[in-house]
Amino acid sequence: MIPTDPLFYLVGLTTIFIVSVGKGAFGGGLAILGVPLLSLVMTPIEAAIVVAPLVSFMDFFAFGSFGRHTWSKPDLAWLAPALLAGIALGYVFFVYVDPRLVAAGIGGITVIFALDWFLRGRKSEHKERPVSPPLALVAGSAAGFTTFVAHAGGPPMTAYLLYRGLNKTVYAGTAVALFSLGNIVKLVPYSALLMAKPHTFVQALVLAPVVPLGVWLGKYIHDRLDQARLFFWCYVILLVAAVKLLYDALRAFAL
Repeated sequence: MIPTDPLFYLVGLTTIFIVSVGKGAFGGGLAILGVPLLSLVMTPIEAAIVVAPLVSFMDFFAFGSFGRHTWSKPDLAWLAPALLAGIALGYVFFVYVDPRLVAAGIGGITVIFALDWFLRGRKSEHKERPVSPPLALVAGSAAGFTTFVAHAGGPPMTAYLLYRGLNKTVYAGTAVALFSLGNIVKLVPYSALLMAKPHTFVQALVLAPVVPLGVWLGKYIHDRLDQARLFFWCYVILLVAAVKLLYDALRAFAL
């Protein structure tokens, strides 16, 4: 079952490497690109199955770079329970809520948030705001719900953390902690899919070796970019992810 198509390795290794760099540099944010890029060489469902264990593998290495001392625990106290509640709500209400509506709503709001930052002259990255329990609960639950029904929990979570204006390392460390929690929870149902499609497990294994190098390079970039430039790229990634989320949802409505 070991893949032999050179195109698989070209696209697959490049994609996972890029996602790993994003994990090391920003704490996450590029995983949303994994499925559409891998879908060039496999079905979208298989791509989602392959990405699931690999992002958890990335979290393992990211924890070495962003330990507990880099986490904003006051934010995690509100975000983490809300994330789990959102995942549970997504599971319960999946059959009653159109995931395209959820994805379109989250994507649209996040696009507005990111564009507002650019249009205001990118002046807010150094201004740290206090913890906002209401916003944290909304962002966490939206991220949990969306990650279950639309596999795209990054935009609302990233939007809240960027809004807080945290130190770049605290921002990345907190993102690693939150995304890791979500990825671990999602890995439970994906494990059953991996066992049902063993060739996807083999595909994930052959792509895994680029993960440590990608996370290391991302951390190297993180340490050398000044905070203003790092947050600029965070907002760029957030905007791209949100536009893609909105586009995919609207395209699904059109089909």
